[in-house]
Amino acid sequence: MTEQTSPTPEPKLEIRIIPVTPLQQNTSLIWHRETMEGVFIDPGGEIDRLMAAADQFGVKIVAVWLTHGHLDHAGAATAVKERTGCPIIGPHKDDQWLLDEIEAQGAKYGIADGKNVQPDRYLEEGDTLTLGGETFGVTHCPGHTPGHVVIYHQPGQLAFVGDVLFRGSIGRTDFPRGNHQQLIDSIVQNLWPLGDGMRFVPGHGPMSTFGQERKDNPFVGDAVLG
Repeated sequence: MTEQTSPTPEPKLEIRIIPVTPLQQNTSLIWHRETMEGVFIDPGGEIDRLMAAADQFGVKIVAVWLTHGHLDHAGAATAVKERTGCPIIGPHKDDQWLLDEIEAQGAKYGIADGKNVQPDRYLEEGDTLTLGGETFGVTHCPGHTPGHVVIYHQPGQLAFVGDVLFRGSIGRTDFPRGNHQQLIDSIVQNLWPLGDGMRFVPGHGPMSTFGQERKDNPFVGDAVLG
C-alpha cells in the first residue's frame, strides 16, 4: 500500500501515514517544515521502506515516539535508533513487558525484522514532547495495553491514538492485560475532553475525528454510553 497524505495538521508541520507489516499498521512520519527534523510514530516494521520515505522528503529523524508495546507498532523502533542514533520515547513503563517480547511475538506472526525495545524515556500522563518548537501533549490511556499513551498536537487538532480508538470501533481488550472498562474510561475521560474537532490517526485504517466517533461509534458513541 502506498503512503497516505493527511491534511496538514499545522502550517509548520507535515505528515505522511505509511502502513507497514502484514497487519497494515499506520506508521506516521511527521516533520517540521522549517527545521526538517522529524519523528516516526509507531514504526512497526519495514525499516528500509520507512527510512526511504524519510530520505524522499529530506527529513532528519530525531526521535521515535511509541504509543504502546505491541509488535506491529514498535517492531522497527530499535532498528531506527540503530540507523539514526535517535532516542526512543514512550510508551508508558507498564508496557515494557511487551517491548521485551517483540522478537518472540514476531516469530508467531511472521514479522521477522522486529527487535526488542528499551526506551530511552518512558511517557507519563501530562508529559509533553517537542518537534521543531511545536509542543505535543501526552495522555495515558490504558485498556488495550496497560501502558498505552496517546500523543496529540492541540494547535493542529491531531492525535495519534494507536490502538485505543478506530473509525467505528475501539481497540481489542482480549489480549493479555487488556481491560475493556478501562479502555472505555480512557476514551471518555482522556480523549473526548480534547474536543470534537480533534482528528486522529488510528493504528489501523482511516482517520476520523473524536466528534464523529461520539456521534456514531457503536462502542463509545454518546447514544451508546448515555
